[in-house]
This record gives sequence, C-alpha cells and structure tokens, in this order.
Amino acid sequence: MDLKENININKLPKHLAIIMDGNGRWAKQKGMLRAFGHENGTKSVRETVEATAELGIENLTLYAFSTENWNRPKLEVQTLMKLLVSALKKEIKTLQKNNIKLTAIGNLSDLPSKAHRELLEVIDKTKTNNRMTLTLALSYGSREEILNTVKKIAIKVKNNIISPENIDESFINEHLYTQNLPDVDLLIRTSGEQRISNFLLWQIAYAELYFTETLWPDFTKQNLYEAIIEYQKRERRFGKTSEQLS
Repeated sequence: MDLKENININKLPKHLAIIMDGNGRWAKQKGMLRAFGHENGTKSVRETVEATAELGIENLTLYAFSTENWNRPKLEVQTLMKLLVSALKKEIKTLQKNNIKLTAIGNLSDLPSKAHRELLEVIDKTKTNNRMTLTLALSYGSREEILNTVKKIAIKVKNNIISPENIDESFINEHLYTQNLPDVDLLIRTSGEQRISNFLLWQIAYAELYFTETLWPDFTKQNLYEAIIEYQKRERRFGKTSEQLS
C-alpha cells in the first residue's frame, strides 16, 4: 500500500528539514568502508527530494555537512567533498526537470575550491526555478550562525544603524543564513539518534521532531510519508491551549 494516499495535502509542512544520519553505520553493518555508506546515501537524497517536490512541500533543508564534520578522518572528508561535486553535476538535470531551486547555507568559503565552484554554478543555474527550494546545509553549525548574526547586529547598533529597542525576532531572522526561508515545521532525523546536533536551533523553535531507526541509505519515500502522516496527527499549539485552537 502506498502511504502517500493517507497524506492530507492541505496540511503539509511548509518547511521540512532532515538530519541525514547513519551512512557510516549502514556501511559498517555490510563490512564496507564508511565512504560506501555516503555514496549510497545519495540515492536516498534523490528519492527524498523528488518525493518532497511531488507532494508540494515548498522548502526542504538537508543537513549535508556540519562544521564539526571537518574533524572526521581526512580521507572521509575528501570522499564526502568528491561525492558532493559528483552529485551536484549528476543531479542538475533532476533539479531542472523538477523545477527545483538549489540554495546553500553555512560557512561555504571553507569548502574546497572545486566543490565551492560547482555548488555556486548549480545555485546560479537553478535560481529561477520555483516549485521547491532545496537548501543544503554545508559546513553549517547553528551556534556559529547565531554568533555571526549577533556580531552583525552589534555592529549595526554600534554604528547607530539600529537601536537595541528596535531589535525583534523578525530583525534577527533577516540576519540568519535562512533569511529567505520560513521556520521549520517538521524535523526528521534518521538512524535512531535523538539529538539536534547544532542544526537550525533558532529555526526549529516550534518544529515537530520525528526520529526514526531507519539508517539514511535505507530511507525511502515511504519512510518520508510515514513521518509526514505522523506530523499531521499532531496538534501544533504554539503555546496556546487546545481549546483556543478549536
């Protein structure tokens, strides 16, 4: 049975974020190198992106590489960067065919020059697409993002561009990497881990959290549908009571 039939298209999350976890463990279970897991994880990325677009979800953000991931073994980091370049080259056709706009958040200048160049090229080629925005979080850390935001605002206060009394949530939003994205409605993490891992800490303030034991390379569109169905069963109160919502 296709779980897609059970999804209410009128109650879709406007912004879905995914922590794609478990590539290494998936490979280890099969007696393979971690790189093999990352390689197979790209298939789940493609299936998830296409399924998300087909449903009509407007924004999808994938945690592809964190600031902490730079501390992994050098060979694994090099493999991940090569995979990023090959995936961008390979998936440009899929993005164009599905009218998907690619963006990226994070400290992108830390990426190797070839990966950075390829990323900017695909971003430029897809910038007019408007069916869905796919955001890759690369060399991304939420604390670093918030720290940079505080510094930018502090400089504006120091230069009398804005007074502290006028700083509100919307002003802070305008200085985050995600300034063009709505807050996250649903955050999915695969592999059974139940952590946020420094991902979109400001943006997930009222997100529904969904954890699945499925390792990322095994994550299919049916797993995605399961998460969305669970999301749609939940009552999102945003601090109010159930009675106030009815």
